[in-house]
Amino acid sequence: MQEFDLTVIGSGPGGYTAAIRAAQLGFKTAIIERDRLGGICLNWGCIPTKSLLKDAQLMNSLKHLKEHGLSADNINFDLGKIVERSRKVALASEKGVQFLMKKNKIPVFTGTASFNNDKTISIKSPDGKEIETIKSLHTILATGARSRTLGNIAFDENKILSSTGAMLQKELPAKMTIVGSGAIGMEFAYFYNAFGTEVTIIEMLPNVLPVEDKEISDVVAREFRKLGIKIFTETKTEDVQIKGNKVFTTVSGKANETFESDVVLLAVGVTGNIENMGLENIGVELFKNGIKVDTDYKTNVEGIYAIGDVALIDPKGKPWLAHVASTEGINCVEKIKGLTPGNIDYQNIPGCTYCQPQVASVGYTEEKAKALGFDIKIGKFPFSANGKSRAMGETTGLVKLIFEAKYGELIGAHIVGSEATEMISELVTVKSLEGTGESIIKTVHAHPTLSESILEAAGVAFGEAINI
Repeated sequence: MQEFDLTVIGSGPGGYTAAIRAAQLGFKTAIIERDRLGGICLNWGCIPTKSLLKDAQLMNSLKHLKEHGLSADNINFDLGKIVERSRKVALASEKGVQFLMKKNKIPVFTGTASFNNDKTISIKSPDGKEIETIKSLHTILATGARSRTLGNIAFDENKILSSTGAMLQKELPAKMTIVGSGAIGMEFAYFYNAFGTEVTIIEMLPNVLPVEDKEISDVVAREFRKLGIKIFTETKTEDVQIKGNKVFTTVSGKANETFESDVVLLAVGVTGNIENMGLENIGVELFKNGIKVDTDYKTNVEGIYAIGDVALIDPKGKPWLAHVASTEGINCVEKIKGLTPGNIDYQNIPGCTYCQPQVASVGYTEEKAKALGFDIKIGKFPFSANGKSRAMGETTGLVKLIFEAKYGELIGAHIVGSEATEMISELVTVKSLEGTGESIIKTVHAHPTLSESILEAAGVAFGEAINI
């Protein structure tokens, strides 16, 4: 039986990052993965979907060539090659993690892990044969999550799709119904619409991208409708049925009808991967389809920890994001080592949606800040007033900053528009350092850049804007 100081089960962004940091800190470390290194994010989520979205953005850009004095004939696309490129991108990412494991001398066990009563870990091959049993002083569960189903509706990845099925379509569906308008739903809506699919979005809540500031989500909804995407908010999905070669989605609420489509994508969130790990053998406490942990990512069982999408912190909860998992992995390992990294402030986590226009945010929305009783100053600057945006032909959207009025501290930042996901990091840094509107205004921003809109938005909040 091999013995390790620290073993990580799951090799997604949280898992492989935790393993690397553990090796750096001198732990004899192992990682167990049942499928591909990199987990869902690198192989079936974050990375390959951005490949698809880049191709969709290019396709939409080609539709506006004349505005730039350019022309091209016979513009076409090959969905098979678009999907193939995304798979090559994913494969390159997986190979990168393989290299990192070798570089850091971390043995990788390929198989399914489950705990025995004595907390040893059995590793089995897909056909159920035991490959190895290992012993670990510390074990971090980083098994991630999978797409959540809706009621009794099950994925068949042919007509009723999860995000994985949506990125592997061999033929372009003529009509697609998307249930849920979070980041996954909106990104796939943008992708399929770009290549000609008639897309309908069903959202139970009042706004698309429900976690975002309403003003920001309204911009995205308006732009999507301009593209021909149909959006039904405050509409509940009651049933999804396959009849012949079509799928029928019955809804109630603001819309009371049945939508016919070729496929349905269910994008209604995720649920933790907690099954078949023998957690019941060692008494790990579960919570809301996840593993209950404290702020040190400890479970109720000594030496067992959980991070990422599978780990739930009661009662606050947290965002399900790859960069959250990576940060938790490092934080957890450093605490096991006896270092003092402090607790993660989940109010300083950026959220990003990569459709066009892009959306990025950190901190409180305007609605939330008011509900919490903050006296606030708000600064907004439209990209239509930004020189770089006009030069690019990308003038949709705005920067919206929310400051606490008394001291001027930044408590919320929201961007919708081109390259929003790249611009947000400046504001995450400012907020993490408890920076103020003055600190943004006094920071020299290069001209011409999109990020000047951040400077101008701060100026608007405090009556110092120049270009609006």
